[in-house]
Amino acid sequence: MINSHLTCAYSTCPNDTFIFCQLAQEHDIGVHLHDVETLNRMAFEERFDITKLSFHAWLLLQDKYQLLNIGAALGRGCGPLVIAPKAQCLKPNASIAIPGEYTTAHLLLRLWNPELKNRIFMPFDQIMDAVESGKADAGVIIHEGRFVFEKRGFQCVEDLGDWWEGETGLPIPLGCIAAKKSLGAERIAEFETRLAQSIQAAIDDPASTVAYVKAHAQELEDTVIREHIKTYVNDFTLDLGDEGRTAIEKLQQLAELSGIIN
Repeated sequence: MINSHLTCAYSTCPNDTFIFCQLAQEHDIGVHLHDVETLNRMAFEERFDITKLSFHAWLLLQDKYQLLNIGAALGRGCGPLVIAPKAQCLKPNASIAIPGEYTTAHLLLRLWNPELKNRIFMPFDQIMDAVESGKADAGVIIHEGRFVFEKRGFQCVEDLGDWWEGETGLPIPLGCIAAKKSLGAERIAEFETRLAQSIQAAIDDPASTVAYVKAHAQELEDTVIREHIKTYVNDFTLDLGDEGRTAIEKLQQLAELSGIIN
């Protein structure tokens, strides 16, 4: 048992609340829930001991935060989607609503089409409304949005996950759990063990997580929540493995070659 208090931050998305459900009940863990881009920005201030991060943000913060081997959102068929009112080729001057500067969605968009420079940053749950109202010509949606965009009347212009897999043959690394290196190897390892136990408990008894997950979810339909968890909680969540780490290395390599990160 970690014998001193740790601050732990993650998003309100079902995959995160699902895997952290058991840990959130433990007395020595101080839980903070925020939108993923808020978490990214807070990490630059080293606000929390343990935090969810977009892989884009972690690539910029890896000198301060150690990537955990578990808890990641990484896989196939789960990438961000570029959506618009109708299927179209986006012109270079098209305005694109994006769920945050340091999100992996933003990084993928720039890798896919670097000519799209009219980028508008906003919380992920405002993007479809912005496109619908005409504030933006198109949007990049993440999280639950991929399961409801068609019902909202939008078309998929590009599946950035499919694009990534076609370019690299690798699963797409979206988000991770990272710990301050200053915690030291022993405390980080102990936390990782406890998170692994929390993840396994959720997988073994998903019904025990329902109330906690639904209390924070943006989309409350049970089918959407179940599909979200099924999509983003997978074998890579339990263990990045060689393939997962290779995918992360490829993301860093392409971002550096494109001049997006130094």
